[in-house]
Parts: sequence; structure tokens; C-alpha cells
Amino acid sequence: MNRAPLAALTLLLFPVPAFAALSAPEQTIVTASDEGQARDLALLEKLVAQNSGTRNVEGVRKVRDMVAPAFESLGFTVKWVPMDAVNRAGHLIAMHKGKPGTTRMLLIGHLDTVFEPGSPFQTAKREGDKLHGPGAADDKGGIVVMLAALRAMQAAGTLRGANIEVVLTGDEEAAGEPTAIARADLIAAGKRADVALDFEGLVIADGLDNGSVARRSAGDYTITASGRTAHSSGIFSADTGYGAIYELARIINSFREELPEPNLTFNIGIIGGGATAALSPDEAEIKASGKTNIIPPIAIAKGDFRALTPEQVDRVRAKMTAIVARHLPQTDARIVFKDGYPPMAPTPGNEALLDRLNKINADLGLVKMPALDPLKRGAGDISFVAQYVDGLAGLGPASSGDHTPEERVDLSSFPRQTKRAALLMSRLAGEKAKR
Repeated sequence: MNRAPLAALTLLLFPVPAFAALSAPEQTIVTASDEGQARDLALLEKLVAQNSGTRNVEGVRKVRDMVAPAFESLGFTVKWVPMDAVNRAGHLIAMHKGKPGTTRMLLIGHLDTVFEPGSPFQTAKREGDKLHGPGAADDKGGIVVMLAALRAMQAAGTLRGANIEVVLTGDEEAAGEPTAIARADLIAAGKRADVALDFEGLVIADGLDNGSVARRSAGDYTITASGRTAHSSGIFSADTGYGAIYELARIINSFREELPEPNLTFNIGIIGGGATAALSPDEAEIKASGKTNIIPPIAIAKGDFRALTPEQVDRVRAKMTAIVARHLPQTDARIVFKDGYPPMAPTPGNEALLDRLNKINADLGLVKMPALDPLKRGAGDISFVAQYVDGLAGLGPASSGDHTPEERVDLSSFPRQTKRAALLMSRLAGEKAKR
């Protein structure tokens, strides 16, 4: 008897179920992720409609008031940590206690956006499979994906045993200072966790979803150059020297020529000099005055640099300091560094998490995600815990135009990001804690 036609008929009558590699609870997660899209969009539109620029303290708190009940409905205990000490709104922390001795997960997102109340970009507009609005992706879309994943886990019964701590900061876009206070609660959570998952946006590069196993640092610096002031006819003389602006120009050009190396970027964002120059209290403006026939006694520049590892940060700081210390004749200069976001260096533990996610991609029939080039995304809160715990970033939705009035979140990316996150957390939840 020819069994091939019989086998083909059997497949037609009893087809292999979709996602056959998934367990029954995991298939429930897939179904729940698809069915919740209308609810998720409604929540996202509500969040985006509320301005929550970092310095809009009341606005950030209003977003907190919208999302806190959603976590409570999932069995989380929610608390608010005020950040009056650093002139910021505060952080929402939600705890879910599961089975003792299993993986402790830290989920990271943020309530604030870059768009303050004075920005003309304030409203949300649906454009097909896109939502155009302030913070639609960064990071209100990330919060919605996080909640959607947790709801899918609840529907499947995998949330019940999961040990999860959520930290939604209220000042990710402009961290309060000192960061030792502003990030103390996040760092403490990182030290308790076995794994950290960051729900900022998914990056698509060369047509492929990418996983982020590394994020570069972000730190500011201020250069102040000084020189002898005199009539411009005496410039370059032995007694007068070059003046502050030439000294500052020397430093900046030396940075351009001597600093470049892989994974490093550095920028001068604001500059001013003359007979007088003063940096504003918020360090966003330099007021300068002078005349063309006066050798300038002062010049100021502010910039940032971004590096991939703590070792690279230290090395670049040392090189910058050495360049600043050389000096043209009759000039002086100093550089002051401000601590910002540390790097999330690529580690074997981070790469192993991406491997775990790619196993899920295979089970879902999705394409393998390569590791994202760290030059293609900015700094983020997960970096503050990177030295303590393995982590993976980019679990939020895909988008374009972030930090600009062209910010648009890709609504079609929500279901697949929800499934990835929910399945990853469900599988981790069933494993033994690392420490």
C-alpha cells in the first residue's frame, strides 16, 4: 500500500497546529497578544494625549496615575518614589511575587518624554498602522507593550509564578542630578535581579528586527579656555599670546584629529567666547560679547561623548584631559566632565539572552534577530544596572522620528513584540534563580 497519499490526506484533515514548538500556555499567549490590540491602542492614545515632558512634574504623575491601576489589576503591588530631591517627579515601582527561588526579572521603562508643555508637538493622530504623537514610541509605546505582555502571561497562567519588579522612571530623558539619588532605586532593583529587560524601542536595521545587547554611555563635558586680553594688533606676540578662542579651537580640532576610535562619538553642541562669556544655569545657552579688535580672554564649549565600555570611557577622558592640558602660548584651559549614563557593555550574558529570544523567534516563525550595532541607538536606563545583571534592550515597539515632531510608532510591531516579551518572561519565570 502506498502510504504517501494517506499521509498527505492526514495532514489535510488534521493539519499540524501553528507554532507547534510552543506549549499550550505559550499558544494562549500568542492568541491573547493578537486579541488585545484594540485595548492596547486605546491605552496608548490616552497616554500620549497627556504631556509628560521630564520637567512637567504633574504631567509625569498623571501618566503614573493611568498606568498604576493596570499593574495593580495584574496582581502587582505598586509604590511611588518621589524625586523632589533632584527636581523630578519620581519613579513608579511595581512588584509581583511569584514562586520562590525562580528567576527575578527587572522590567525597565519610563513615564517621561522629551516634549515639554511648551513644545508645539502635543497631539496624537492615527495614520493607518502608525500613531503620530509625542512619546508614542519613546516610551509610552514601550509601557503598553510591557503591560500587554504581562496581560498575555496572565491569560496563559504563566504570570502567577513569575517574580517581576518593574521600574518606570520619571526622568529618563533628562535624569535628575545627582544620579546617585535619581537612580538609587533602579540600581537597587538591578542588584536584586537575575535579568533586566528594557522596553525602549525596537530598532529595525537593513529590514531586520535587531536585538540590543549593548548601549553606549552618554556623558557631558565643559571646556573653559582663557587667555590674555589686549588690543587685537598684539595677537600672537610673545607677551599676549593667542587668546582664548584660538586655544578653544585648538582643543576642539585636536579632539577631531586624535580621539576617533571604534564605537566612540564625541560632539561639541554649544560654543561661545569673547570679551565676556557665561554659561546659563541650565547649561543650554552661552551669552558672549566682544569686539573684533579685542583679544578674547574667555571661551566656553559644551559637548558630549559616548563610549561602549567603562574602559573606553576612562581612556577617552584621559586623552581629552591631556589634549586640553597642552595650551597655546599665554593661554590656559580646563575640562570638567559630568557623569551621565554609563555604558551597557556587550557581555556573554547579554548575548545569551538574545540567543534565548532567537529561539523564541524560531518557535514563532520569525526571522533571527542580529545584535544591533550600538552606534545605532542612544543611552538608556538599563545601563545603570548593566554592571550587576545580564540585560537585553529594545523590547518596545518599532518607530521612526523619535525625539522629533515626526515621532511615529509602528502599531504593526506591537503584537510580535508582545509575544516575544511574554514568551521570554514565561520561560525565564520557570527557571531557577541565578543567585
